Amino acid sequence: MTKLLGISGSLRRESTNTKLVHAAARAFAPDHFEMADLRLPLFDEDLEAKGQPPAVAALCEKILWADAIVISTPEYNGAPPGLLKNALDWVSRPKPMPTAGKPVAVVSAAAGIAGGQRSKSALYLMLLPFGMHRVHAPEVNLGQSGRKFDEAGNLTDEMAVKLLGDLMGALKAAI
Repeated sequence: MTKLLGISGSLRRESTNTKLVHAAARAFAPDHFEMADLRLPLFDEDLEAKGQPPAVAALCEKILWADAIVISTPEYNGAPPGLLKNALDWVSRPKPMPTAGKPVAVVSAAAGIAGGQRSKSALYLMLLPFGMHRVHAPEVNLGQSGRKFDEAGNLTDEMAVKLLGDLMGALKAAI
């Protein structure tokens, strides 16, 4: 029984990154899929000293539960959004880290032609200390992402569908 955790770097209701995570989940075809909630307090060691916030504990539990993780990041000013960095800061604190040894694939969706490539590259660097098994290929960078989904949220770009299917196959094989 495979369990996939999806993480979207965007909280926007109609986020193409959230839609891309759901498309990845359909391609992965897990027995169970859940989305992470990144509505976390800002990382603060004084807050942490009072105990791990419940939302952070829930995120860590979902990461431990998952067999694999797919993260989709938008590109804000050439970098991943602050909410992804904040989540990583919180998740890095428990020892051992819940991410250790987890297979992860990173995809991106953005309005620009490059589809968030710079953001995705920066996120790979941020993930280095987490001990995750990063599945890199094939790359899925969904440029002009607002045009790539139908009204039901299905990915309509045939090449992107193929690449996403291949990437999710590689992620599943990494478990």
